[in-house]
Amino acid sequence: MAHPLFRKKSIDKILADAEAGLVDGHTDLKRVLGVRDLTFMGIAAVIGAGIFSSIGKACFDGGPGVIFLYIFTAIACGFAALCYAEFASTVPVSGSAYTYSYVTFGEIFAWIIGWDLLMEYAIGNIAVAISWSDYFTGLLDKAGIHIPGWLTMDYTTAHYGYNEASAWITQGQTLQSIDPGILYRHNAWMQAPQLFGMHVIMDLPALLIVVLITYIVFIGIKESRSASNIMVIIKLAVIFLIIVLGAYYVNPVNWSPFAPNGAAGILKGVSAVFFAYIGFDAISTTAEECKNPQRDLPRGMIYSLIICTILYVLLALVLTGMVHYTTLNVGDPLALIFEARGLKWISGIVGVSAIVATASVLLVFQLGQPRIWMSMSRDGLLPKIFSKLHPVYKTPSFSTILTGLCVAVPAMFLNLDVVLALTSIGTLFAFVLVCAGILVLQKQPNRPASKFKVPFINGKYIIPAAFIISVIIISYFAPAHFINIFSKEGFPMMIFWIVAIIVAVLSFTKEFSLIPVLGLISCFYLMAQESHTNWLRFLIWLAIGLVVYFTYGYRKSKLAINAVG
Repeated sequence: MAHPLFRKKSIDKILADAEAGLVDGHTDLKRVLGVRDLTFMGIAAVIGAGIFSSIGKACFDGGPGVIFLYIFTAIACGFAALCYAEFASTVPVSGSAYTYSYVTFGEIFAWIIGWDLLMEYAIGNIAVAISWSDYFTGLLDKAGIHIPGWLTMDYTTAHYGYNEASAWITQGQTLQSIDPGILYRHNAWMQAPQLFGMHVIMDLPALLIVVLITYIVFIGIKESRSASNIMVIIKLAVIFLIIVLGAYYVNPVNWSPFAPNGAAGILKGVSAVFFAYIGFDAISTTAEECKNPQRDLPRGMIYSLIICTILYVLLALVLTGMVHYTTLNVGDPLALIFEARGLKWISGIVGVSAIVATASVLLVFQLGQPRIWMSMSRDGLLPKIFSKLHPVYKTPSFSTILTGLCVAVPAMFLNLDVVLALTSIGTLFAFVLVCAGILVLQKQPNRPASKFKVPFINGKYIIPAAFIISVIIISYFAPAHFINIFSKEGFPMMIFWIVAIIVAVLSFTKEFSLIPVLGLISCFYLMAQESHTNWLRFLIWLAIGLVVYFTYGYRKSKLAINAVG
């Protein structure tokens, strides 16, 4: 008999409860989403502000050859997407990686991944809200509408700006000669009103966009779907315009050399590019609001991944074809390439589209987090109020409002650099568990029928051989790598190699399927690229979560209560 920490939910019981509509005493969630809606939500989450900003830095580092990075990253994400798709087809309920872990690894792993995703969704949305505010205020400034600086940034940013400007002035510089960005922050600090001797500084646009998005998510899935679809259509139209118009000005001479900085240059932007792709995770939380989740969720995930990859590749080719790649290390590369051709009106369209794109990302993730809370509450791991549905709107009302508060308030006061330091290591961890979960699911006897399955390719010999070849190549070309993993900074890579060894051995003895293993290894490798400080923050957050679990969830879990009964 399994230890209580590893008690698992039965897939048959989950499906029976979902069929009976056992949510919280109300009727179940509204099933309104089809393949198109799910595909659009995937595109909404994947094509965010990054396509208007970070693509320039990726092109600068890798040259035209950066298209290979987008393709490689899509393949790596594709492995995880296929695993998500099989789970979504087998267990078509809300909860995403949390629910998938519950049926394969047991309750403690489900709690860990659920708690982890709560942090990642919240941090991700705080960063998106702050970025949206920057785009919005920048666009208003260009239009001649000026919001006071102390209402457009956080306290820390304004204080640093004031200190930097003061240092320049001390050295004899005039205000006019100081960098405009530093001067803007300095003036925000100086002009801010004071309350009890404290400067009142907040990012009001970040608060307002979160309130608006939370309201849309609160009043219903139909409204959320409509808003998402409209925003996706707008940004796809703009991207299509940029690609078609830009293709006319492409000069193939700019594509030579194609990979000026080699593989190292191409791979330099791997983190930024990878995190542009991980949005498809959020749409799996809407399983109970899909008309036919077993058929539509896998299609929506895969279609959105393919469409976004094609768009990223075409945009990268247009960018590097219109101007030389060395000029693209700017914050608004799409505006730059058209201004260089005298088409300044395009920059205004790009600015509006960046605002829409960022808001669409916020909407999809604000939609996802309450549904994870709802799923955890249904299982007794969180109080019942988290799964309460609104009697009219049929949305998880308390969880949606709480999600809005958890994002809106920090977005007003946190510094973007601080938020970005807490990178999406947890999302990668969710991908790892989902890929590993498919390996467990494939070995289960009498597993439920699924309309989508990850193609089985026996990795018994392929995976160990690939591991041995990788070790030989690294030992020959980069022998210092294995020495560095024993340093404090190198411990994430040491963990990666330990996991890789275990997976290679188990692949040989258990005949693991190749695709889930490739997804697991590639996602864990990207986790290992995170700094040891991010790993430490991640582990501290998980430790706090375990305290919450053992003081509440362990005793209140429905599986625990049923076992006692």
